[in-house]
Amino acid sequence: MTDTSAPVVVVGGGISGISCARVLVAHGYDVKVLDRGRRIGGRMAVRTEDLGSGRHAVDIGASYFTVRDERFAKVAAGWEAAGLAAPWTDTFHLLAPEGRVGTTTGLPRWSASGGLRSLVEHLAEGLDVTTGHEVEEVDVEGDRLTVDGEPARAVVLAMPDPQAADLLPEPVATWLDLDGGMEWSPVISVWAAWSQRWWGDLDGAFVDGSPVVSWVADDGSRRGDGAPVLVAHATSVFSAGRLEAPGTAVQPVLDEVARLLGADALPEPELTHAHRWSLAAPLHPHREPFALHPALVGVCGDGWGERARVEQAYLSGLQLGEALAERLA
Repeated sequence: MTDTSAPVVVVGGGISGISCARVLVAHGYDVKVLDRGRRIGGRMAVRTEDLGSGRHAVDIGASYFTVRDERFAKVAAGWEAAGLAAPWTDTFHLLAPEGRVGTTTGLPRWSASGGLRSLVEHLAEGLDVTTGHEVEEVDVEGDRLTVDGEPARAVVLAMPDPQAADLLPEPVATWLDLDGGMEWSPVISVWAAWSQRWWGDLDGAFVDGSPVVSWVADDGSRRGDGAPVLVAHATSVFSAGRLEAPGTAVQPVLDEVARLLGADALPEPELTHAHRWSLAAPLHPHREPFALHPALVGVCGDGWGERARVEQAYLSGLQLGEALAERLA
């Protein structure tokens, strides 16, 4: 029988895992969060750089978040009240190889002064979180669960499908629809800083028709400190050929950014970096917001729900937490 004295183990400290853990703790359950990174946050990742103007947090994963659902709106309002997040812009430029071709306006995009990861860390305050812990196996024998040999009352895998499937027995992974049928697109994120801005008015820009770059963000605008930092996301096709050596993407990505922004030549940057996201986004997310196996193994994240976005990842974890709390009662 399931060991009711054992904790619920949440593997993955992104926003979906943390939101799930918060729900379960609120229902009175003992919850342990395990994350393999040095810090939690998942794809709401941040790299802090030393610039001439001081320390600057660069969002190298998710670029912003939007708010549609009233449940997430309450969370965003809390972040705003705490001075952690605020609406950034509702208008982005549209770029093409021939230059700027217009703008697009939509819902307000929110940013965080300390980078998006700071929002996950705020949400995780008071939780039992262990970082630097690489989980190797989740074993399911009848209704007995173990995580790397340690008993668990229930297990939540808050991660992309292929990573979750690697941890589970094949029959459980198949039941959860983690059989590898979903395709994931890779992205290499490239960021660079200069001594001064060389581009014109820009918050962010969607790029159409470029074989190299799909998105560009002015990180100084996004952060609110005016730092001369740009972040560009390479296209999935371009990224796929450079996942083993993401540093080789830096120069061609920056050259393409300069061309898209109308510069005659790329000014010499003071620093450049690249980060690979091998499983950046699902091409066709699950329609359901989560999956929960009868043995109390659940899966959540931005691959579950209508569209892959920060809000959906939060709601996926929230709804799995609610369903699991009901099953554990």
